[in-house]
This record gives sequence, C-alpha cells and structure tokens, in this order.
Amino acid sequence: MSIALQYAVIALLVMLSAAFVWRTRFPASWRRLRVVLAIPLLREGRPAWMRSIGRWVAPASALASGECGGCDGCK
Repeated sequence: MSIALQYAVIALLVMLSAAFVWRTRFPASWRRLRVVLAIPLLREGRPAWMRSIGRWVAPASALASGECGGCDGCK
C-alpha cells in the first residue's frame, strides 16, 4: 500500500472520529448544522434525488419522539 493511500485512510478516520465527538459532545450545534445543510436541499424545484438527500440529512423533528407528539409523560 502506498504512503499516500495510508495518509488518506488516516485522514478519513480522523475526520470520522472528529464528527463522532462533535455529534456526541455538542448535539445542539450538530443539529443546527444538519438543518442548515438540509433546508437548501428541500426547497421546491429541486430534483427528487436532491430532496431525498435533504430528508436524509434533516434531523428528526422534536415532536416525533412520542406517539402523540406531546410531552412524553406517558412513560
């Protein structure tokens, strides 16, 4: 394996681990980033493939946690 490929694999792993730490330690900013990335993809007139990526990137709604979408006090 060449040294450039080794460096590319290491760089990918470092970026993935940094994203994991960001997602677990700073969930509010991670959610804001997902919203900022998803909104342009979900606009009217975008191709279907772009809208599907936007739906995949968009965070789940805060109201979608329970069956009724309420206070989550049923448990």
